[in-house]
Amino acid sequence: MNRRTFAYLALALPAAAVAQARAQELNLQELIANGPQWLKENIDDSLLKALPEFDQEKADQLFKEIQKRYAGNYVIDMAALQETTRRMLPLLKTFKETAPYAAWLSAHISDFDVAGQLKLTIRPLKGSTTPPQPTPEQTRQAWQKQVAVIEKPPAAVPLVPRLKQIFVSQRVPPAMVWIAEVESGFDAHARSPVGAVGMFQLMPDTARALGLNLKPKDERQDPDRSAKAAAIYLRYLVQRFKDWRLAVAAYNAGEGRIRDALAAKKTKTFDGIANSLPAETQLYVPKLEAVIQRREGVAMQRLTVA
Repeated sequence: MNRRTFAYLALALPAAAVAQARAQELNLQELIANGPQWLKENIDDSLLKALPEFDQEKADQLFKEIQKRYAGNYVIDMAALQETTRRMLPLLKTFKETAPYAAWLSAHISDFDVAGQLKLTIRPLKGSTTPPQPTPEQTRQAWQKQVAVIEKPPAAVPLVPRLKQIFVSQRVPPAMVWIAEVESGFDAHARSPVGAVGMFQLMPDTARALGLNLKPKDERQDPDRSAKAAAIYLRYLVQRFKDWRLAVAAYNAGEGRIRDALAAKKTKTFDGIANSLPAETQLYVPKLEAVIQRREGVAMQRLTVA
């Protein structure tokens, strides 16, 4: 066992194991010398198998590849990352430095599963070996099947009633609070590779524009303050676009991108521009629709704003 592996292990050990090592008065040199036997007796086999595979460079490469495919237009390209993301997620959760990114990835890992499902179910056109771009309706159906077997995040149970009241105070339908499940799994510490933070994944400029401070304490990690900011932003977007699908798309991709896409396609609907949007947004909007339907039993498009 080399020093690098031991350093990873030191971050990953449960407190009881650390205490045991101290009680046995094992120093670093002894642990390195006797490491394999001590690990075999004290640490879960799955962690041992994972540790040698992890390094920061691999994590950086993974997130760069995720962002590349999210920014691309072809949803089915996301399927190629199914196996990699599932293999890396337990490792990212293990280390303090990558835990916030693991929280974000946990909330988004189903994106890759749905892309894989679409890849299997959509037949290639004649003369082609790759499936065509899924239609918005095909993506909605895939999410309905996926979300039907996903239980609500445990963190949502104590938070949702309180956060719903904040949304109501901003005259936003309380069902829209479930955007936090799609964004972060209700994890206030979640951080995306592009810098969005908190349960509602607000970018720095957006957060400041909505009255949140980023220093000395990042208020995006405050459940109540970030919920209020997200509700204000959602109300503004739905009033701007007069449609929840477009408002949610703008929340994810940016108001300017949605405005420009609508103008370019000469349409007023999400379905009319979906295939020209980033793959992330093509997945994001129907995912939130499916989550709201599952959690609240209502269609997002039927929600009204006072």
